[in-house]
Amino acid sequence: MPSPLSARLIDLRSDTVTRPTAAMRRAMAEAEVGDDVLDGDPTVGRLEARVAVLLGKERALFFPSGTMANQTGIWVHTSPGTEVLLDANAHIINWEMAGAAALSGVQVRPVTPGEGRLVSSADDVERALRPASPHAPAASLICVENTHNGAGGAISTLAELESIRTLADAHRLPVHMDGARLWNASVATGTPLADFGRCAQTVMLSFSKGLGCPVGAILVGDEPVIRRAHMVRKRLGGGMRQSGILAAAALHALDAHLSRLVDDHASARAFAEQVDGAGGARVVPPDTNIVMVDLPDGVTSAEVVAGAREAGVLLSPWHTSRVRAVTHLDVDADAVTSAGRTVRGIIERLAGA
Repeated sequence: MPSPLSARLIDLRSDTVTRPTAAMRRAMAEAEVGDDVLDGDPTVGRLEARVAVLLGKERALFFPSGTMANQTGIWVHTSPGTEVLLDANAHIINWEMAGAAALSGVQVRPVTPGEGRLVSSADDVERALRPASPHAPAASLICVENTHNGAGGAISTLAELESIRTLADAHRLPVHMDGARLWNASVATGTPLADFGRCAQTVMLSFSKGLGCPVGAILVGDEPVIRRAHMVRKRLGGGMRQSGILAAAALHALDAHLSRLVDDHASARAFAEQVDGAGGARVVPPDTNIVMVDLPDGVTSAEVVAGAREAGVLLSPWHTSRVRAVTHLDVDADAVTSAGRTVRGIIERLAGA
């Protein structure tokens, strides 16, 4: 049942706030399970096999979280004392507790997008690669993020990712893709997941965001790398027992929630249209389900978030002058439209417009 908080508020803080639907709960309750650490859980096995095929890879491995799966992807490709190149605003840099340094002993080398770009290109990555030197760390991995959370859910197109993969191959570097919301990129562009999958040796995808599952992510790759990832997952404490209960939610989401992501994208565009220009605010045009709102001078994110909450809308402060809204299956189009009107009014009031 909805909590008192969710019943009163339109929650656009993240698509992670979604709750399992009644149908998903039934699938979880009826799941066939086994001990996945001892000899395998049959439902987990079905999920892993299905996602591996979707991504065009040999194997997949189910994880409790996307962060653990990302950090495992870094671990299996790198060695301590090397560096990982990734976009300066990447989730792995900003929201994973310096895991690359703490767990894999690698240095992150932020790549700044070129002028007018939201996400780093192959040219940007190439400029960031260091010449061979006895005084500088060698690169061991390139990471990409699709969709890009910090860039407002921006999609890296297949052509852009293929260019990065070509560059990586030329330098004999593997690519890991943080594809937490790759489902959204695929649905929005019509690009098959397997086409995106060819652009990286390993890909992480999350089930607990737009697909509405309570827990879970998956790492896909070819047999040798996933075999090593299995050992790393164990070392990190990620082995789960009767995890088929969670895998059943993900299987249900692939059947029932994947295609409906277009609704979240439409809702995000509607919200953006409502808010853009309010008191001088500017919205990053959303590719998918994330809306970043850059506030007018003199208006802070803390003020907007507090005012929105009082009016029944939950937003996230991104930094002092930007707020984020994320559409998802628990908020329908009418609620998003209402939230957009509310947020517009708050920004205009605070801006004195």
